[in-house]
Amino acid sequence: MDEQLEENLKKISTWKRIFFMLIFAAIGGLVRMLVWAVILLQIASVLFTGAANENVLRFGRNLSLYTYHILTFLTFNTDTLPYPFSEWAITEELKLPEPKKRQK
Repeated sequence: MDEQLEENLKKISTWKRIFFMLIFAAIGGLVRMLVWAVILLQIASVLFTGAANENVLRFGRNLSLYTYHILTFLTFNTDTLPYPFSEWAITEELKLPEPKKRQK
């Protein structure tokens, strides 16, 4: 048991992952603030125009995908580093349900 623990503690890959997990935990906090900005912008858009802003919808969807990628990395469900340490296209390949059609 002690040998296994010692071996695990000496693995560079484990420490690199922990380092990146800390970075993405901080990035996730910043993304959450952006999500709140999207929420407030959409509320304002609906109040003033009666419809959600399409540009903000796309941005919010991308933020959702990025958050999902970060969370899958933090929970060890993927070993692929999220953007900016990998291509954005990898994050875009993650599948979320299609947004429902909006009535105007």
